[in-house]
Amino acid sequence: MDWSLLLELALNGALSGLMYSLIALGIVLIYKSSSVPNLAQGALAMFGAYVVLAIFEVLKAPIWVSILLGMFVMFLIGMGIERFALRRMAGRPLVMILMMTLAVEIFMRAVAMTTWGASPRVIPLGISNGPMFLGEVLVSRSYLVGGVVTLLLFGFFVMFFRTRMGTVLRAISDDYTASWSVGISVERGVALSWAMAAVVATVAGVLWGSIQGVDQSLSQLLLMGVTVAVLGGLDSLVGAIIAGLLLGTFQGVASGYLDRLVGGGSRDLVVASTLMLTILIRPNGLFGRADIQRI
Repeated sequence: MDWSLLLELALNGALSGLMYSLIALGIVLIYKSSSVPNLAQGALAMFGAYVVLAIFEVLKAPIWVSILLGMFVMFLIGMGIERFALRRMAGRPLVMILMMTLAVEIFMRAVAMTTWGASPRVIPLGISNGPMFLGEVLVSRSYLVGGVVTLLLFGFFVMFFRTRMGTVLRAISDDYTASWSVGISVERGVALSWAMAAVVATVAGVLWGSIQGVDQSLSQLLLMGVTVAVLGGLDSLVGAIIAGLLLGTFQGVASGYLDRLVGGGSRDLVVASTLMLTILIRPNGLFGRADIQRI
């Protein structure tokens, strides 16, 4: 066995898995505050990347300034989604709320297609495409940057949920009625979670857009994010990171060898199989609470 190849596949897979965790973090943030599974996270990533590109091209601002402005715009869009779409669903059956998040996903993809077309465009982050070796192992610089950014955001949200506002969001998730009874603004808390999820999605969209280009396919990151979130546990930030590492490593190694046998296309098969087996065998995920419902 070629151990250098195995290590290369595993390391780059783990780094790409951390980037999947960015999508999962947005799903977890909303679930932790409202117990709502969010199926719009992929479209939020795609839309956020398009917004950053639009600011970059129209204002001629530096790319990092464009990213910050794009995050602010998506923060407002996230709050708007909660205010005008999700808040009206309060008290409705969970399946109807789930369908609303799917409707938001479809709507945002349609708006992006109408506004920016279908041609792929690359976000120029300035990350070198030159080879980077750790010993004999070739490492993707883009994946490495994405992995570092994911860990930084993870650290931020771990600290955030230890603050007073983070405690409020956890209380809202546990019991809406009890939260209202002690004077907590449930609506404001849930809106904040959607806004933060939109910001995280924008970061994910920018990172993936710099690698594969910005087009409708970015919204397909939802499958990766849902798989990581379910595997780790829908209310666990730590679970999202660990599950991303596990899924990315397994996907990288398995597809690296399976693609040679079947001619390609095994990456999605690995992800779909992981999602199905997790729901069948351990629906609460690796670190989820036992009272989490299946979706």
